[in-house]
Amino acid sequence: MAEPSKVIHVRNVGHEISENDLLQLFQPFGVVTKLVMLRAKNQALVQMQDVPSAVNVLQCYTNTQPAIRGRNVYIQFSSHQELTTMDQNAQGRGDEPNRILLVTIHQMIYPITVDVLHQVFSPHGSVEKIVTFQKSAVSSAYAFSVGFQALIQYESRQSAVTARNLLQGRNIYDGCCQLDIQFSNLEELQVNYNNERTRDFTNPSLPSEPKGRSPQPGYADGGGLYSFPAGGAPVAFPQMANHAAIAAAFGGVFPPGITGTNDRCTVLVSNLNPDRIDEDKLFNLFSLYGNIVRIKLLRNKPDHALVQMCDGFQAELVVYFLKGIQLFGKRLDVNFSRYPQITSGADTHEYLNSNLNRFNRNAAKNYRYCCSPTKMIHLSSIPQDITEEEIVSHLEEHGTIVSNKIFETNGKKQALVLFENEEQATEALVCKNATTLDGSVIRISFSQSQAI
Repeated sequence: MAEPSKVIHVRNVGHEISENDLLQLFQPFGVVTKLVMLRAKNQALVQMQDVPSAVNVLQCYTNTQPAIRGRNVYIQFSSHQELTTMDQNAQGRGDEPNRILLVTIHQMIYPITVDVLHQVFSPHGSVEKIVTFQKSAVSSAYAFSVGFQALIQYESRQSAVTARNLLQGRNIYDGCCQLDIQFSNLEELQVNYNNERTRDFTNPSLPSEPKGRSPQPGYADGGGLYSFPAGGAPVAFPQMANHAAIAAAFGGVFPPGITGTNDRCTVLVSNLNPDRIDEDKLFNLFSLYGNIVRIKLLRNKPDHALVQMCDGFQAELVVYFLKGIQLFGKRLDVNFSRYPQITSGADTHEYLNSNLNRFNRNAAKNYRYCCSPTKMIHLSSIPQDITEEEIVSHLEEHGTIVSNKIFETNGKKQALVLFENEEQATEALVCKNATTLDGSVIRISFSQSQAI
């Protein structure tokens, strides 16, 4: 193995894996300063902020196989100690002092508003303007920090320097919302509206933003992603209490990119195999991440479907874990729908009252088992006298079964079945969950175990 380095070499990076996917894998361990995609070789180089962060990545994934969009990726220390060719972020200029700061928020669990940022930064000088936005700073070779960012303009350059020196690396909330601050190369922020995303504190008479307009020309719009409270000190917001408990199921922090404050419950699933999919099979897959209200296959687009989850958090989990997976020979695309809900009708299937919904009880416990599809499935509610041969016979039509095991927990029989690949395991789950095996209705989920 190469000597420890803050540069990590990633192999088996398929064409479907984006820079943002890699950042979501590595950012929980620290700030990613550079990322180089070597598309011709299906490889990537990721530079962490320091060696300890990179060491933490390698230690974590030594015992846990990392996977992105259903593809296993393999990581090791690079022979490079530093990536020297830089593609400077167009909005940031590093350490050259300026009165405008570019702020990136890492590990953002709670929503960040203009008012919260003003309370954090105003003790260090007179803040004139703030612009917040969602940005993916990606060039052809590098991707820097991705997600929620803000530009903060002080009255004086010295105030900006002081704020950067005192706040760099600090957390707004305990254990999350870490500040990554650099100086911007902009000379003056142009703010046209005063609202929860942009504010000119020197001109309180500005109107609020007309609906559908972007708050700042040249910056991505971050509207609609967060549920913003009107002011208040930077503490855990009351509406986050339930999601904070859920976050504990994920080790205290939501998976990267999941806010816990999304209010869009319906997702659009496309590139389905119309000859093999139906509403119940979609239910079997999507119900792993939350309760299903209803599902509608689009008759005018037979490879499309709408799935309405019980809440926006569950919809976020669905998009995060299922986007890009393989099913019935197709790579699914899962995105938030522009429709807030599915209208009941003859062409919709209702599932709200189904006893097969998994999150009616012990929801926080069930969130612990959420993961992307794996090669291993877990069977529960199986008959007490079931044999391995009967389980194999029930599932083998969906792929090559490598191994299987029956075991007992709290007096109940359960089983693990390892398939040759994730797609075969996914097919077995969507086709055989809630089917009857020797008189028992079995339940199937993905297992995070790596081997039997």
